[in-house]
Amino acid sequence: QVQLVESGGGLVQSGGSLRLSCAASGFTFSGYWMNWVRQAPGKGLEWVSAINSGGGSTYYSDSVKGRFSISRDNAKNTLYLQMNSLKPEDTAVYYCAKGLWVGGSYGMDYWGKGTLVTVSS
Repeated sequence: QVQLVESGGGLVQSGGSLRLSCAASGFTFSGYWMNWVRQAPGKGLEWVSAINSGGGSTYYSDSVKGRFSISRDNAKNTLYLQMNSLKPEDTAVYYCAKGLWVGGSYGMDYWGKGTLVTVSS
Protein backbone atom coordinates (compact mmCIF):
# COMPACT_ATOMS: atom_id res chain seq x y z
CA GLN A 1 0.00 0.00 0.00
CA VAL A 2 1.05 3.59 -0.56
CA GLN A 3 2.88 5.12 2.37
CA LEU A 4 4.24 8.64 2.71
CA VAL A 5 6.14 9.49 5.88
CA GLU A 6 7.29 13.04 6.51
CA SER A 7 10.12 14.03 8.84
CA GLY A 8 12.32 16.99 9.64
CA GLY A 9 9.85 19.37 11.22
CA GLY A 10 10.55 21.23 14.42
CA LEU A 11 10.95 24.60 16.09
CA VAL A 12 13.09 27.21 14.38
CA GLN A 13 13.63 30.93 14.78
CA SER A 14 12.50 33.41 12.19
CA GLY A 15 15.09 33.60 9.42
CA GLY A 16 16.23 30.05 10.02
CA SER A 17 16.15 26.98 7.81
CA LEU A 18 14.73 23.46 7.90
CA ARG A 19 14.80 20.55 5.49
CA LEU A 20 11.77 18.30 5.32
CA SER A 21 11.90 14.77 3.93
CA CYS A 22 9.17 12.43 2.75
CA ALA A 23 9.92 8.73 2.44
CA ALA A 24 7.65 7.07 -0.12
CA SER A 25 6.80 3.39 -0.56
CA GLY A 26 4.17 1.18 -2.12
CA PHE A 27 4.23 2.74 -5.59
CA THR A 28 6.66 3.57 -8.38
CA PHE A 29 7.90 6.84 -6.92
CA SER A 30 9.81 7.87 -10.04
CA GLY A 31 6.64 7.75 -12.10
CA TYR A 32 4.67 10.40 -10.27
CA TRP A 33 4.64 14.11 -9.58
CA MET A 34 4.92 14.93 -5.88
CA ASN A 35 3.76 17.84 -3.76
CA TRP A 36 4.11 19.63 -0.47
CA VAL A 37 0.94 21.06 1.06
CA ARG A 38 0.63 22.83 4.40
CA GLN A 39 -2.06 23.71 6.90
CA ALA A 40 -1.53 26.57 9.32
CA PRO A 41 -3.29 26.48 12.70
CA GLY A 42 -6.98 27.20 12.23
CA LYS A 43 -6.68 27.58 8.46
CA GLY A 44 -7.33 25.51 5.35
CA LEU A 45 -4.93 23.56 3.20
CA GLU A 46 -2.44 25.54 1.12
CA TRP A 47 -0.52 24.01 -1.76
CA VAL A 48 3.17 24.89 -1.40
CA SER A 49 5.17 23.21 -4.15
CA ALA A 50 5.21 20.47 -6.77
CA ILE A 51 7.86 18.61 -8.73
CA ASN A 52 7.49 16.50 -11.84
CA SER A 53 8.40 12.83 -11.94
CA GLY A 54 11.93 13.33 -13.21
CA GLY A 55 12.67 16.29 -10.97
CA GLY A 56 13.43 18.65 -13.82
CA SER A 57 10.44 20.93 -13.33
CA THR A 58 9.41 22.58 -10.08
CA TYR A 59 6.53 24.82 -9.09
CA TYR A 60 5.92 27.06 -6.08
CA SER A 61 3.21 29.14 -4.51
CA ASP A 62 3.89 32.86 -4.47
CA SER A 63 4.12 32.76 -0.69
CA VAL A 64 7.25 30.56 -0.72
CA LYS A 65 8.84 31.30 -4.08
CA GLY A 66 12.49 32.24 -3.69
CA ARG A 67 12.69 30.82 -0.15
CA PHE A 68 11.74 27.15 -0.51
CA SER A 69 13.20 24.54 -2.82
CA ILE A 70 11.62 21.19 -3.67
CA SER A 71 13.71 18.25 -4.85
CA ARG A 72 13.58 14.49 -5.09
CA ASP A 73 15.89 11.50 -5.11
CA ASN A 74 14.20 8.80 -7.16
CA ALA A 75 16.90 6.27 -6.25
CA LYS A 76 15.99 6.72 -2.58
CA ASN A 77 12.22 7.19 -3.09
CA THR A 78 12.45 10.42 -1.14
CA LEU A 79 11.01 13.90 -1.59
CA TYR A 80 12.56 16.97 0.04
CA LEU A 81 11.62 20.54 0.86
CA GLN A 82 14.44 22.92 1.75
CA MET A 83 12.97 25.88 3.60
CA ASN A 84 15.09 29.00 4.04
CA SER A 85 14.37 32.47 5.44
CA LEU A 86 11.51 31.05 7.43
CA LYS A 87 8.82 33.39 8.72
CA PRO A 88 6.30 32.95 11.54
CA GLU A 89 3.56 32.69 8.90
CA ASP A 90 5.24 29.51 7.62
CA THR A 91 4.16 27.79 10.84
CA ALA A 92 2.03 24.83 9.76
CA VAL A 93 1.75 21.11 9.45
CA TYR A 94 3.49 20.16 6.21
CA TYR A 95 2.14 17.23 4.21
CA CYS A 96 3.71 15.26 1.42
CA ALA A 97 1.17 14.26 -1.24
CA LYS A 98 1.37 12.03 -4.30
CA GLY A 99 0.23 13.73 -7.49
CA LEU A 100 -2.13 12.27 -10.05
CA TRP A 101 -2.95 13.39 -13.57
CA VAL A 102 -6.37 12.30 -14.83
CA GLY A 103 -7.60 13.49 -18.21
CA GLY A 104 -5.59 16.68 -18.07
CA SER A 105 -6.59 17.53 -14.52
CA TYR A 106 -4.16 17.37 -11.63
CA GLY A 107 -4.88 16.30 -8.09
CA MET A 108 -3.38 14.51 -5.11
CA ASP A 109 -4.53 11.04 -4.15
CA TYR A 110 -2.37 9.98 -1.20
CA TRP A 111 -1.14 12.03 1.73
CA GLY A 112 1.24 11.53 4.60
CA LYS A 113 0.36 12.30 8.21
CA GLY A 114 2.38 15.50 8.22
CA THR A 115 5.22 17.08 10.15
CA LEU A 116 4.85 20.22 12.24
CA VAL A 117 7.00 23.26 11.53
CA THR A 118 6.91 26.07 14.07
CA VAL A 119 8.67 29.35 13.36
CA SER A 120 9.15 31.65 16.33
CA SER A 121 9.46 35.41 15.96
